[in-house]
Amino acid sequence: MLSHDELAYLQIAHIDCDAFYASVEKRDNPDLVNKPVIIGGGKRGVVATACYIARVRGVHSAMPMFKALKICPDAVVIKPNMQKYTKTGHELRLMLRELTPVIEPISIDEAFIDLSGTRRLHGSIPAKVLVDMVNRINREIGITVSVGLSYCKFLAKVASDIEKPRGFSVIGQAEAIDFLRNQPVSIIWGVGKVSQKMLADDGIHDIAAIQDMEENELARRYGSLGLRLARLSKGQDSRRVEPGSGAKSISSETTFNTDKSTIKQLAPVLRRLCEKVADRLKNKNLAGQTIVLKMKTADFKSRTRNHSLPDPTQLADKIYKNARAMMKKELDGSSYRLIGIGLSNIRSEDSADPHDLVDVEGEKHAKVEKAIDKVREKFGGKSLELGLTFDGSLHSKRRPKDPE
Repeated sequence: MLSHDELAYLQIAHIDCDAFYASVEKRDNPDLVNKPVIIGGGKRGVVATACYIARVRGVHSAMPMFKALKICPDAVVIKPNMQKYTKTGHELRLMLRELTPVIEPISIDEAFIDLSGTRRLHGSIPAKVLVDMVNRINREIGITVSVGLSYCKFLAKVASDIEKPRGFSVIGQAEAIDFLRNQPVSIIWGVGKVSQKMLADDGIHDIAAIQDMEENELARRYGSLGLRLARLSKGQDSRRVEPGSGAKSISSETTFNTDKSTIKQLAPVLRRLCEKVADRLKNKNLAGQTIVLKMKTADFKSRTRNHSLPDPTQLADKIYKNARAMMKKELDGSSYRLIGIGLSNIRSEDSADPHDLVDVEGEKHAKVEKAIDKVREKFGGKSLELGLTFDGSLHSKRRPKDPE
């Protein structure tokens, strides 16, 4: 039973899958149901997600795998299967669209939805409609989700985290200020580790301290962040649920079993990652304009570099050429344990890769890549490989040189 004075009027919800990757794996293999499951890479990789059994032991996302296995040695470790997770996420999205077209995806496993004006359509208030949908998701897709219901996006997101897993929490307008008062500043949208430290240095640890400050003072101290703190601390969030905003970036990364430091070692890996990112962009009919290179040194220091292109792209060749130039600048003798590539500033593919009469070679490479895509689509992803990414250990003792 669930009772709340504002229940009939709350219409903004945040839907968040519970330990999504691990839940999908347990769904597909019932033998894993009562076992700790970690989704991630090898011993040098990191935890992508962990089931709640493993989380109780202290395992959490982004934890180095060797630490996770130290505190949870009996865990079943499974490599991520993004194709399967994407398929399940798509099934969930289609089910949510039956409730309302006003859906704002945040990631593969979470979304905001606005159920305003749907009471006549569904014959019930949003809260009841969501309860029915949660049960249907569990029954038909085989995973569980947590729901936060409120009058704004910020508090809907906060509410969905309160009772996970299988949670359904409500925060109304009348109780918002009192509820937030006892919460840490970390729950406020946009307050990351750097902002938390800055606030802590000023003696601000919980939202009560922000609520007690004047908005002008917060703006003077922290600029635009201060204004956001002033409003969100009082439950004021005017952001709308924006359909189709979708992913803000698309990326792929890998952690090495042994550190790498040379262009010869890193270039083939970088090229494969660029192809993965390009495939995801093409499959989603998207393009990106800002290339983001991520590298982590052997001593766990991260380096992130950005480069904006004149036009959006979804071509692996173009992503790779620019990313390779960025990577070469970082080859200063450091050894790297991780490398990743991504594209941000995501938009529709309509504006991607316009014809360039000046870059004749680029046009040729684009045509070749499209031809390769057609072959792979027909015969499989590894049916045709470039010399750079061709695994010589399996096929040949000779390996082509990395092209400039």
